[in-house]
Amino acid sequence: MLTTSEAAAAIAAVMPSFGTEQIGTAHATGRVLKETVVAERDQPPFDRVTMDGIAIAFAALANGTRHFPVLATQHAGDAMIALSDRSQCIEVMTGAVLPRGSDCVIPVERVRIRDRVAELAPGYQPERHQFIHARGSDHELGRNVLLPGTLISPLEIAIIGSCGLEKITVSRRPVIRVLSTGSELVPAGKPIEPHQVRLSNAPALQAMLQTQRFEDCRHEHLPDEPAVLHQRIAQHLEQAEILILSGGVSMGKADFVPQVLLELGVERVFHKVSQRPGKPMWFGTGPDRQAVFALPGNPVSTLVCCRQYVLPALLAASGRSMPAAEWAVLTDDVTVTAELTSFLPVRLASDVDGIVRARPVVTNTSGDFTALGGTDGYVELAREQGFFPRGAPVPLHRWALP
Repeated sequence: MLTTSEAAAAIAAVMPSFGTEQIGTAHATGRVLKETVVAERDQPPFDRVTMDGIAIAFAALANGTRHFPVLATQHAGDAMIALSDRSQCIEVMTGAVLPRGSDCVIPVERVRIRDRVAELAPGYQPERHQFIHARGSDHELGRNVLLPGTLISPLEIAIIGSCGLEKITVSRRPVIRVLSTGSELVPAGKPIEPHQVRLSNAPALQAMLQTQRFEDCRHEHLPDEPAVLHQRIAQHLEQAEILILSGGVSMGKADFVPQVLLELGVERVFHKVSQRPGKPMWFGTGPDRQAVFALPGNPVSTLVCCRQYVLPALLAASGRSMPAAEWAVLTDDVTVTAELTSFLPVRLASDVDGIVRARPVVTNTSGDFTALGGTDGYVELAREQGFFPRGAPVPLHRWALP
């Protein structure tokens, strides 16, 4: 049986690459950048005024000048004008080009203008170069401002736009199919008998995938019937690059999924991981390098395995640079009896000291998805340790990847 780290490595070793596509920058939020974005020009492209006020030649102050006739006005977007006489000033607006011949901006709050003459406030002593955003001080022409693997947020959209790019190369979204197995499952809105169970895993899996912008992830519910499983899974293998199944992978008489997958030419990479919950997880690769994740059917197991293995594998195959590992400290003593890595749901809070604290939430078996409501993620408790005292630092995995 593989350890959790061995399972993650085995998945990474065989995951396919999704390739790239070019899309409009306006639609790139949430996608993974697959090209280097190079600065189109200096940023800012000119010495930029950062306060409404007047622009002066600082040297004039050394001569005791406190009154400056207003020569002209420089608005944002106007071509640069020149301050030809050091005894004068130019009115300037925030975002405007700094007038040639000036090197100091006096904010409007420190100036009184009467009859087109600006007078500095009594006692006010300006500094050379104040309220000037110097040309190229953010970055210079030709600098690499964004690198491949960056997750594009609204902040990156601003950077891409500043470089004049209408289109950008991003990772292509894979075709994903989510398959629920179980004759006892009934979807929402359908009549249900006392002996049946509502279908909940698939909507949760789809939602988790969609938070990372994996949106082509249709769902189908399949009964525990080998012939039906064989036919429908075969069709999905022809259409999809990623299959995610929920249920039918344990040791019961109705757990037909592993055998059906093998019959369809899906090569098993591993079956079972030394962890709780989610020990029966199965993973393999299809005839055309499709990645097939067969997750245990208990809801907590399904969600933990998706977050722990499926999402990181999809993001890595998209070329995304993964966020740094996180840690939190436990608020309570925890004892782990099984010799398995334990994933324990937690609620998070941070104190004034800046430390993230994880309060354990005990589930009533791995079928208790209700207990997950309001949790922020889960902590990873190493199988070798057994007892984890209050205050112990442990690896943290948030449900929502940043």
